[in-house]
Amino acid sequence: MVRSNEKGIAMILALFLVLAASVLGSSLIFVSQTETMSSMNYRLMSQARYGAESGVHKAANYLLNTYAPPGTVGDPLANYVTTVSPVTYNGTPVVLSSDPAVASNYPVAAVRTAFLAAAQGTLDVNVGAVTYTAHATLRSMRQITDVYSGASVTLQTWDITGDGKIGVTRPAQVEVLATIERQTTPVYSYAAFATNNGCGALSFAGGATTNSYDSTAALVGGVPATVNSGGNVGTNGNLTDVGNTTVIHGMLSTPRTGVGACTTTNVTAETLGNGATVSGGLNQLSQAVAYPTPATPNPLPPLTAESFTQNGGCPASVANCAVSPDGATITPAPGIVETLGDVTTNGNAVLHLRVGTYVINSLTQNGSSQIVIDSGPVVIQIAGKDSSGGYLATPLTINGNGISNPSYSPNNLEFIYAGGGQLKLAGGDTTAALVYAPNATATFTGGADLYGAVIVNQVTATGGAVLHYDRHLQTSAVTAGNYMMSTFTWKSY
Repeated sequence: MVRSNEKGIAMILALFLVLAASVLGSSLIFVSQTETMSSMNYRLMSQARYGAESGVHKAANYLLNTYAPPGTVGDPLANYVTTVSPVTYNGTPVVLSSDPAVASNYPVAAVRTAFLAAAQGTLDVNVGAVTYTAHATLRSMRQITDVYSGASVTLQTWDITGDGKIGVTRPAQVEVLATIERQTTPVYSYAAFATNNGCGALSFAGGATTNSYDSTAALVGGVPATVNSGGNVGTNGNLTDVGNTTVIHGMLSTPRTGVGACTTTNVTAETLGNGATVSGGLNQLSQAVAYPTPATPNPLPPLTAESFTQNGGCPASVANCAVSPDGATITPAPGIVETLGDVTTNGNAVLHLRVGTYVINSLTQNGSSQIVIDSGPVVIQIAGKDSSGGYLATPLTINGNGISNPSYSPNNLEFIYAGGGQLKLAGGDTTAALVYAPNATATFTGGADLYGAVIVNQVTATGGAVLHYDRHLQTSAVTAGNYMMSTFTWKSY
């Protein structure tokens, strides 16, 4: 048998093995290099992103803590078109920028300069420095009247773009987008809220009840249409609700828990008796609700006694007052606070109040006299001081049908009081008002009807008193909430 010549095959196989090993080695080197480059890219992109986030935070810090929104003489709202989004100035979107590629468009030069300085910088890293810039576009803007202070507050929504760059042999750039906005928060969320954290902070008895209505809806038979729902109440303490006709047509909100007897060492959420009910059940709050004490009027009003009678006309000490049928009419000058002392209405006197702010020491409505709200908003700030500088025991007394607010809009009449005295409110068929007195006690008696809402330290409602909560207050009586970051996204390029 003849065999073929196989000389040299071993060398060929060896060459193939060397080739395969070389390919494998080259592949491993390439993979290792790729992993190294990928790791470096990730690190650079992360560092660039940190820079972009720094730009966003620097811009947001300036807008939240240094920047003064429009609404002043030097920067009037008239400069801006707020009916479009984004808001425009001179026909183009309002922009503040520290990015050379994006031009600022803002009417106040000092604001442009301040943003430019505040919203750029560098971050030191081990391979160089990350530079960051930012620009902010004004997405929306509107102005509200703050219930607590009475001042105008400008609410804004800003879109902020942060740009981070790191310039080494393989440069990286990241863009981060965020939206910061400030929304409104309703002040009067309950028919009655008691800030007291103890037993009987809310006390309902003798047929006292709550329900709700909408002050913007048409009247039915001359009065608002009420529904047996939405009359929510709240407290930091306990609701004591007794009497077989006593019904809270809504929810009870409190940080307390449990139902039953309430003691100083065991404050329960609610104490119900004799068939009393809370139709909406119990809503446990995560924490106590804090309402700020309103500022005491400064300067304080005088302690002058100012009495209004049916035929007595205007007291000599009362400005902007004119004689009207059965009494008098006060018309404050625009932008001027009307200051009064210890006001009483007597007999069949009718005292008409027109839109404005009234600072008074005390108010007592006696007998069949009446206070009529001709136009609003009427804001009555009560000092409630005595001659020694202490607080009066009862700075506000309103008897049955003592106030007529025929609009049924509680925004047209608000009582504000910082002290801890007692407010006596008997209410009436057309009594619509807001009461903000987080340190005071309030009593509602004698079939009182109050359309609106109250915030006090302690509430006692008896004798068929009815608190009709105006659901429109959720949007009409507000304060400025905290700024929040509502969106956050990023991209690399």
